[in-house]
Amino acid sequence: MKNHVRQTVNIQDGEPVDLQTDSQYTGRVTYSSKSKDCTLTITNVGNSDSAVYKFRFITTHQDGSYTGDPGVTLSLTDLHVKVGTSRYSSWADLTCVSSCTLPPHSSYIWFKNGEKIPRKTSSTYSDYFEYADSYSCALQEHQDFPSPPVALILNKHAPKLPSVSVSPSAEIVENSTVTLTCSSDANPAANYTCKGPELVFSSVQSSDSGEFYCAAENDLGRRTSEHFISDVKCE
Repeated sequence: MKNHVRQTVNIQDGEPVDLQTDSQYTGRVTYSSKSKDCTLTITNVGNSDSAVYKFRFITTHQDGSYTGDPGVTLSLTDLHVKVGTSRYSSWADLTCVSSCTLPPHSSYIWFKNGEKIPRKTSSTYSDYFEYADSYSCALQEHQDFPSPPVALILNKHAPKLPSVSVSPSAEIVENSTVTLTCSSDANPAANYTCKGPELVFSSVQSSDSGEFYCAAENDLGRRTSEHFISDVKCE
């Protein structure tokens, strides 16, 4: 008597298909038998392997085929990251979730942009995030099998009214170093006109006195700051 394993969900011509001939299982299944026990081993198990499995015994007698009922149901699930964010901020509350019942006090590993986050072992994790940061999680004892990464996308908006600040803020005198900085709240980050968000005078002269402003722009819009007047005093 020889035995085969069949999967009831794969039917061809009204007959269950031997897993060893199913292309989805090529190189991933092995059968073994010892005494009255028969074993099926599946490697690299994935969600598509969730199914009902049955042993089918085929004998040399006519009509001597027997299928074990009701079979064994194999259910698989992946860890996934559940995201809770504030609508108007870049703060995220993340939870590593599984539909399986995991052992109590399980330890987790968190990854940010593919890099392990040290000393984070809880099923929850909170953090400020940048545009398009991605996060995934895994069980400590199965860290080679992380959840699919989840990209966190900030709410996009055009630049808000830019502001210009001067450093140092005290009276500006000749031959000093002065930095004018332009800033704006924008997502994606704004591009600034001319020489970028900072304009530096390494040895400011009275001739540098004047009116300054900056413009911030992203793919959603452009805003220009109010004018800033810089008055350089002679030494």
